[in-house]
Amino acid sequence: MQTPATRFHAEPGSLSLRDYGDSRGSHAHDHFQVLIGLAGVLELEVEGRGARVGAGESRVMVPGDRHDFESRGGSRCLILDTHQPQWARCAGHPPAEASRLHALAVYLAQCAQHPHASALALQHGPALLLEAWGAAAPAHGRGRAIDWTALAAWARARWHEPLGVADLARVACLSPSQFAQRCRDEQGMSAMHWLRAMRLAHARELRLAGVGVAETARRTGYRSPSALTAALRRLGSF
Repeated sequence: MQTPATRFHAEPGSLSLRDYGDSRGSHAHDHFQVLIGLAGVLELEVEGRGARVGAGESRVMVPGDRHDFESRGGSRCLILDTHQPQWARCAGHPPAEASRLHALAVYLAQCAQHPHASALALQHGPALLLEAWGAAAPAHGRGRAIDWTALAAWARARWHEPLGVADLARVACLSPSQFAQRCRDEQGMSAMHWLRAMRLAHARELRLAGVGVAETARRTGYRSPSALTAALRRLGSF
């Protein structure tokens, strides 16, 4: 079974040291999750595809990806939960120097066990992990930058409309195909996947703020309260 995590918080992400066992788990997140294996093997099924994270191996889960997990022989991983969009560049790409990333993860795992004595290391740990991954930055000269925060705010005001890729592309001043490719490159997911993740994240915020299910469904454009409830349960937030 999964044991309680040794957890600490540091901007811009949250790091935790977790042990897994043969008790199968399943969930999805509205943020990126970085898994770095320290010991044993964690077996995964990500959106229906098998994967694994062994000692010295790593993987980036993108927002919204449902993943099942278990470890028959037991495993330990360093986990980073983060909303940093730069991790989209790392999804699907192995770290440039796996041994360097693993060595950093081992050090941060040791720091996690003595958080008060390692505050500086833990504060900068998320940024150091991103740097150690070494994913190539997006190519320059690709035209205007997409203000993803502003685009998300624009979409949040229009959940009652049947939004699609063409609508998002028009706001970003790109063709649908250009926008779809930029979304995969910069956000690590398809444009519709990104749009669904934004809608669900907004619904989750409203529910956590105490807004009723029916009112939340109305504000975020879900066809019914039951559809919203099902989506939140799949995310593990209800």
